Amino acid sequence: MKVTVIGSHLCPDTLYALNRLVEAKADVEFKNLSASLPDLKAYLAVRESEPAYEAVKAKGSLGIPCFILEDGTVTLELEKVLG
Repeated sequence: MKVTVIGSHLCPDTLYALNRLVEAKADVEFKNLSASLPDLKAYLAVRESEPAYEAVKAKGSLGIPCFILEDGTVTLELEKVLG
């Protein structure tokens, strides 16, 4: 399983998710929005265009970690990624 994780090394939820994905032997590409402007730009593009972010934006939350699956599916739920 290949998954792109957009998050921050400063976020405990992101770190937890990365550890769980490594344990599951997933092929992980990590986009660290706290350390890279291109990664931040990629995150903002996803956040502005994905319906999964409507409730997050309404609450004023950040919405990380974000998971993008091989088929392009975007989810904010780790358990959906792990299956």
